[in-house]
Amino acid sequence: MIKVLLIDDHAILRDGLKNIIAVEEDIAVVGELISGSDVLETIETTDPNVILMDINLPDENGIELTAQVKSHYPDCKVLILTMYKHDEYFMSALKAGADGYILKDAPAEEVIEAIHEVAEGNSILHPSMAKKLVDYHQKKNQVNQNAKDLTDREKDVLICLVEGLSNKQIAERLFISDKTVKIHVSNIFKKLGVKSRSQAIIFAVQNQIVPLP
Repeated sequence: MIKVLLIDDHAILRDGLKNIIAVEEDIAVVGELISGSDVLETIETTDPNVILMDINLPDENGIELTAQVKSHYPDCKVLILTMYKHDEYFMSALKAGADGYILKDAPAEEVIEAIHEVAEGNSILHPSMAKKLVDYHQKKNQVNQNAKDLTDREKDVLICLVEGLSNKQIAERLFISDKTVKIHVSNIFKKLGVKSRSQAIIFAVQNQIVPLP
C-alpha cells in the first residue's frame, strides 16, 4: 500500500485528490496539512511513502519544505504538485530533492501514475517541465564549455572585470599593456557570447566561472 500525505492549503484541491486516490486499491491518503509547520511530526506518525507537495503554502514554500523533509526523511518521496511553470521554481525544487514535478492541470490518471512512479523510486516530470530540464542541461553544458575555452590570462582579466577594475587598472595589476587588455576583453566577450562588460560580469557571477571578490 502506498501511503500518501497531502500538503496543500486549498481544501477543494485536497478533497479532489482524496476522491481520485480513493478509487485506487493500492494507494491511501494517511494525512493532510495546510502548511508545513507540523510536517515532520506528521511524517513521524503517519509514515507516508509519498508526499504530494504544493509550492505556495502559508508559512514556508514547498521547496524549502521539500529540502527539510529530505534532510530528515531521505527515503520519503516528494512529488511537487503545483500551478507554477517557472524555471526557477522547477530547478529549485529538483535541487531541494523533489522526486517529481507535475502541474495541477494534469489529468487524474497522470497524477496517479506519478504517485506510483515516485513510490517505486523513479523520477517523474510533466512533459513541459522535462523539456525545461533538457534545455537547462544543454545551456549548462554550453556554459561549462565556454568557461573551459577561456585561457588562464582571460580568466585573470575576467576576475578583474568582476572586481570592477578599469582597463588601465587591469593592465597595471597584470603587468600587461592596455592594448593587450582590450584584446583579452574582446576575446572574453566572444567566448561568453556577451556584448558588454556588465553582461560578462553577470554571466561570470551567475555561472560561477570565477570566484567572487
